[in-house]
Amino acid sequence: MMWEVDWFSLASVIFLLLFAPLIVYYFVMSCDQYRCALTGPILDLYTGPSHLSDIWNRMQPINRRAVTIYTVWVTFQIILYMALPDFCHKFLPGYVGGVQEGARTPAGIINKYQINGLQAWIITHLLWLANAYYFHWFSPTIIFDNWIPLLWCANILGYAVSTFAMVKAYIFPTDAKDCKFTGNFFYNFMMGIEFNPRIGKWFDFKLFFNGRPGIIAWTLINLSYAAKQQELYGQVTNSMILVNVLQAIYVLDFFWNETWYLKTIDICHDHFGWYLGWGDCVWLPYLYTLQGLYLVYNPIQLPTAYAMGVLFLGLVGYYIFRMTNHQKDLFRRTDGNCTIWGKKPDYVECSYTSANGQRHYSKLLTSGFWGLARHFNYTGDLLGSLAYCLTCGFEHILPYFYIIYMTILLTHRCIRDEHRCSSKYGKGWGQYTIAVPYRLLPGTF
Repeated sequence: MMWEVDWFSLASVIFLLLFAPLIVYYFVMSCDQYRCALTGPILDLYTGPSHLSDIWNRMQPINRRAVTIYTVWVTFQIILYMALPDFCHKFLPGYVGGVQEGARTPAGIINKYQINGLQAWIITHLLWLANAYYFHWFSPTIIFDNWIPLLWCANILGYAVSTFAMVKAYIFPTDAKDCKFTGNFFYNFMMGIEFNPRIGKWFDFKLFFNGRPGIIAWTLINLSYAAKQQELYGQVTNSMILVNVLQAIYVLDFFWNETWYLKTIDICHDHFGWYLGWGDCVWLPYLYTLQGLYLVYNPIQLPTAYAMGVLFLGLVGYYIFRMTNHQKDLFRRTDGNCTIWGKKPDYVECSYTSANGQRHYSKLLTSGFWGLARHFNYTGDLLGSLAYCLTCGFEHILPYFYIIYMTILLTHRCIRDEHRCSSKYGKGWGQYTIAVPYRLLPGTF
């Protein structure tokens, strides 16, 4: 089946393919050469002696050391993913790991996954800390010190895996029924053709690249920034500690609930293309860590009251994010036979037909946080994102890119998810939107 692509979607795809890599380059370059002042390069070009070639030549090129570091890193994560079945679920109460089933694909297939991300995160960080305090094989600042050469390595992997996934979809797809062809090269490349590309039984591209190497690296990158701050200034500021703590909570939550994430939009709705392949390799580790990078170049010791306020905002955002997701998960696991906020939950029952012609039924929760807004988990996510940015003060706009980006991303996800649900559930979705009229902000939007 060939899908049609409207002109706006195609224009958006081409825009992102052209400018997303430039955005990453510009932000990293601005920090490296202009202490994170986004206007610095522009002012230097128009009022100073620099030319574009001068800015480019000041950027560190790819080198053998960076290639070695990145190759070892990705290989190590592949080994942890493929060769070490999860054992954390055997002794951690409440943690669900090991072999788990994902959501039903559009073709009606239910894939199995080896969930061991938390285990990989723990092993990786134990080795990192053991090196920092005992073995001293490498400096804890190794990531920051090679940040720009590693950027080129990450781009190479991102483009390579995206190209491989596209070629694979044409030549040897994992499941041809779950492929989505549009007839447009750029859209196919960016948004992906295969739904669940795999090599062998267990190496799932979406699960691996969605969590490893990018998200495991997230907390290591922040630790490297903190180590660099200590090296340069003789102390780690409370703002850097806040960034490390708040973002570590988010990362640990991701891996503790990795089984739950099998039912989220990235895994159970998106196809695997450049959007996920390059995005997980480059966009995520380089732009989600901007606050820590900014604080290396602009160390800020926050007033205690302000720091406590930011911490409180971050924790409230996380609480809303986690409890909202917990309510939906509880509702799904018990098929509605549970209590939410002390009473039996209300819901709207819908039906849909999968690609194989089978009819299925779903229940859409309208109680608890899900009665306040249809995507209230995103509201909590945005509050947490704002807290990350507020750790950096108000001197520069660069650290606030994250909240701007997350607002655009999650609003777009709301609209995209609701369009998909409207097509999937039909009249049932209309009944649901009447029961829960707001998307993100109760009473507003």
